[in-house]
Amino acid sequence: PGGLLASVYHFTKIQDNADQPEEICIKIFVSRQKPKIPSVFWIWKSADFQERESYDMLGISYENHPRLKRILMPDTWIGW
Repeated sequence: PGGLLASVYHFTKIQDNADQPEEICIKIFVSRQKPKIPSVFWIWKSADFQERESYDMLGISYENHPRLKRILMPDTWIGW
C-alpha cells in the first residue's frame, strides 16, 4: 500500500499421504525509507534466495541473514 514495500512468504507443509497440504502466507510491509525486516532464514533455509533477491532488487535489508549480498544487479544499482 502506498509508500510501502512488501516481503511475501508462501509456505507449504506436505506430509506423507496427506490429502491436503497445509499452507500459510505471511506478508510484511515496510517503509521505503529504511526497509529492514528480520530474516526468516534461520527458521526456513529455503528463504535464502528470495531474501537475497529482494535485497538486491528492492533494497530490503534482512537482519541477521548470513549471506545477504547482491546476486543479480550491479553494485551501482540502488533499488526502489
